[in-house]
Amino acid sequence: MDIQNLIGGCAAAASTLSFAPQAWKVIRSRKTDDISTGMYVLTVAGFALWAAYGIMLGKWPLIVTNTICMGLSAFILTMKLLPRRQKNRVADALDPTR
Repeated sequence: MDIQNLIGGCAAAASTLSFAPQAWKVIRSRKTDDISTGMYVLTVAGFALWAAYGIMLGKWPLIVTNTICMGLSAFILTMKLLPRRQKNRVADALDPTR
């Protein structure tokens, strides 16, 4: 593996994993008041565009990484927008230990 692919792989892993702690925190706490709706709308749109760009280029690393990031950020945005009762139902389904 050359240095470019190593750096690219590390960047993809860091970008993808960066949304997991926030998603888990939302599931556990059910709190989304301090999350910026506008920021997450732009983030989801950006990842969707990057994934589309990857599809047009046929570059699977762009497609896979940005699709996963889009899914995680869309989940956080959805939880932000859901009413409390529905948010609790989703969180209960994903973390039944609480």
